[in-house]
Amino acid sequence: MSLSFKAFTESFPLAREFRISRGAKTQADVITVVVSDGHYYGWGESVPYARYNESIDSVLAQLEEIKPAFANVGETEDLLGLLPAGSARNALDAALWDLKAKIKGKSVASLANLHTVQRCYTAQTLSIDTPEGMKNQALEIQNAPLIKIKLDEHQVLERLAAIHEASPQSRLIVDANEGWQVAMLNELLPEMAKLGVALIEQPVPAEADEQLAGLNSPVILCADESCHVSADIERLAKYYQAVNIKLDKTGGLTEAIRAYHAAKQHNLQIMIGCMVGSSLAMAPAYGLCADVQFVDLDGPLLVAEDRADGFTFDNGRMIQPEPFLWGLPGQYGQQGLARLWADLAD
Repeated sequence: MSLSFKAFTESFPLAREFRISRGAKTQADVITVVVSDGHYYGWGESVPYARYNESIDSVLAQLEEIKPAFANVGETEDLLGLLPAGSARNALDAALWDLKAKIKGKSVASLANLHTVQRCYTAQTLSIDTPEGMKNQALEIQNAPLIKIKLDEHQVLERLAAIHEASPQSRLIVDANEGWQVAMLNELLPEMAKLGVALIEQPVPAEADEQLAGLNSPVILCADESCHVSADIERLAKYYQAVNIKLDKTGGLTEAIRAYHAAKQHNLQIMIGCMVGSSLAMAPAYGLCADVQFVDLDGPLLVAEDRADGFTFDNGRMIQPEPFLWGLPGQYGQQGLARLWADLAD
């Protein structure tokens, strides 16, 4: 079986400006890949991330470079030797899993021995704003089971108190995106625990992880920017109680499954996370959500308009509908992908 693929870019305007400690964005720029064996088609989406020295152009260049070798790829594991962990490999990995589901007549969940998930609860993300602005964001999703809060180093407790007042029953995740120092974290932790914070993502820069050794935190600390592939897990278990597994960091579902099992072996709690993209980017990660403590796959809620036949959401409950755009057997969607393939330049 000889395979080929085509890659292109798409942009999804966001429903509102999305601001984190490193900056703001108004649209999600993604890479979409379509893979074919000449009869069936599969597709995937990834999100290049500047924090990891990626751009749309650099990822497209990576994909173009391995096109000749890709013809000999048989399994998703073959990609591990072709591309490093990152969004280029993630897009191809997702497309290959989707293609395999079509060829084999089985779902990706079945092929990968994953528990089938029909629905789960995802965090809903609030971007950085004034305390009043973040309170208003929280009021829009009042009493959501799980709220994720982007914060920088300013007005941390004021913002958290405003959100907690607006939605006192919600469990809170705080994402500092490497924006704090250990001394600041130590000072904030007692009050954060009182305000309903269940987990803090990457409070310190990745290169400062060792400073967390021996810290007796009342709130779960979760590695994000520090956690990429399964080989990272053993080291991170010394400093964190949880890891955030994102497919754009692992380079796809294939390596994400390995990271998932490694985290389980080291008794770490697991968050399944995402970059900001459409339901096509969330779909492969969704298969890992059956037995994890935290799910953060709300990318489709952040874009102004999602892809057709993507996830549906109801107060944080994330549901995979039928028909669905990825990972299922049968001919659904094949005509559309065939037309897309024909329209794309080689």
